[in-house]
Amino acid sequence: MTPAPSSPHRPSPRRRPSRRSSGIAGCAAALVLAATAAAPASAVPAGAGTAGADRGLNEVLFVGNNWDGTADVIESTGDYARVGRINVIPDKGERMREIYLNPIRLAFFLGIRQTVGEGHDQYVDDMYSTPDGSAVVVSRPSFADVVSIDVATGKVNWRFPVSGYRSDHMAVSPDGRRVAVSASTSNTVHVLDIATGREVGSFGTGDKPHENVFTDGGRRIWNMSIGEVNNDLDAPWLDWTKGDRRITVVDAETFERVKVIDMRERLDAFGRKDLSDAVRPVAFTPDESKLYFQVSFFNGFLEYDVAADQITRLKELPKNPATDDDRTTWVNDSRHHGMSMNPRGTRLCVAGTMDDYATVVDRGTLEEGPLVTVSKPYWATVSGDGRHCVVSESGADQVTAIDFATGRKVASVPVGDHPQRVRVGHVPAGWTGPSAG
Repeated sequence: MTPAPSSPHRPSPRRRPSRRSSGIAGCAAALVLAATAAAPASAVPAGAGTAGADRGLNEVLFVGNNWDGTADVIESTGDYARVGRINVIPDKGERMREIYLNPIRLAFFLGIRQTVGEGHDQYVDDMYSTPDGSAVVVSRPSFADVVSIDVATGKVNWRFPVSGYRSDHMAVSPDGRRVAVSASTSNTVHVLDIATGREVGSFGTGDKPHENVFTDGGRRIWNMSIGEVNNDLDAPWLDWTKGDRRITVVDAETFERVKVIDMRERLDAFGRKDLSDAVRPVAFTPDESKLYFQVSFFNGFLEYDVAADQITRLKELPKNPATDDDRTTWVNDSRHHGMSMNPRGTRLCVAGTMDDYATVVDRGTLEEGPLVTVSKPYWATVSGDGRHCVVSESGADQVTAIDFATGRKVASVPVGDHPQRVRVGHVPAGWTGPSAG
């Protein structure tokens, strides 16, 4: 097995701090006192629905530049050329006024900056386009909300403040009509009408809900809670301090709980009591019989048989010799963060976040292909034609496409500051960005 290459674009200390604070909650409490004294269809590319077949729409990839507060729009295939850019915080002035006038909100805002934001404000975590391509819906962690931005004018159509103080990963239903968003600090998932922003339902989760996935043709929603990832209690024997981490599966119409999956029990039964049970990004097979998932601190992934309700295989991927062994230096407890599967269900693409590579893995044999050098890859999705895996290089401010068939890099495109989520969506044909007026 070839060791991972040392990346020529390894993130600077600005991007990868040596220590983290003891968590948003602790930071928030201290800041509140100071302020008072002073005054988250599995094998199909996510977001790709029936809208692509409609006349007058172009399929694209939306790239969320978290620290910029922008979304770059690039071609979903070919050379991935940039089509346009959207400012997803056009109301920044108004939001900041609200935050500065509320000591508790200000405390959480600053806490997010110093912990999960790595010293930066988090302006865009996730985004999906509406079925008609007229708007992009964005979760904005630092503003604790979800907004719809008109792609023609750049203006806000609607805004939904989530419960608590931070919004996170989203998922869109297969018909494109609903979007589910994780509210990190309230242990809640809100489900919204994508056209109006009206809440149609919500459900409770474990601690710090993260990834969301619609399954069973949109009849189920899976949420993965990751627990506390913003403190330095990262030694294996302190894993119990990370909170209640579980998968919550609900009915997407009634929002009643269908089942809860505690991966701690399944990991123990598999013989891996040493692994964290914080489930990070996931990928389902096309028939949804298998779930592949990453966990905190682990350079690899596991396979879970849904019907048998048990972990069946594990794949450990190479470590980069240049990666610091100090777990407290790994961003938000991630070692690897980002997975996608090709439409046939034969290849997995894995983002080796802290090891500065991405690789394509054969799902049958679990053998990895070439280790493609990329800088702090934060997400992996599938190109519009299903041929490539597209990873966001948050350490180099670009996205890179890797061929599923060969495992080789085919293109890289520069984007904004700290790209994270990448999603397939649609814009009107001929669109090049919001109008200046």
